[in-house]
Amino acid sequence: MEASPDFSLRRVASRCDITPAYLSRVERGEVTPPGEETLIKLAQELGEDRDVLLAMAGKISADLRSAILARPQLFAELIRSIKSMPDHAVLRVVREVRDGNW
Repeated sequence: MEASPDFSLRRVASRCDITPAYLSRVERGEVTPPGEETLIKLAQELGEDRDVLLAMAGKISADLRSAILARPQLFAELIRSIKSMPDHAVLRVVREVRDGNW
């Protein structure tokens, strides 16, 4: 299958306001990942989840950071509690919180 010209390194870089050379170096792991704003643009361009792309770069979004900083002890306890849970159990917790079933 042929790659789409819309996803050429030059076009993606241009649409994300970075240079193709920089994007190439990021892909090869030669430079530190770009900042949050650029990573979010890249995620949108590539049709990827922004939180996943940020996590792959060792970052979290500003909105998550502010939520964690508002209740650091509680979030630390929550994350430590769920880190060994299987995915389906974590998903259940997320759904219960999202749906207000607590």
